[in-house]
Amino acid sequence: MTDPVRERRARIAKWVRLGLSAGYGLFLAAMVLFFLGLVIGYTDRIVSLIVSCLVAGSLILAPAIVFNYAVRAAEKDDVEKGL
Repeated sequence: MTDPVRERRARIAKWVRLGLSAGYGLFLAAMVLFFLGLVIGYTDRIVSLIVSCLVAGSLILAPAIVFNYAVRAAEKDDVEKGL
């Protein structure tokens, strides 16, 4: 028999990993677009894409980081309690 709390925590951890990857990926895309704009010149489209990547990355990454700390703290607490 498996613990439903641990199952739910594992599902949340999976979504957290996805959120971290997506958020950091969007920040990477914004950096690439920034340097691309630096080389070829900033157009309205490049600036819009950079801002969109930064906003979307922030909206995805912020909760993912918080939930990541929560999942890790819960796992650490379980280990300390011997569960």
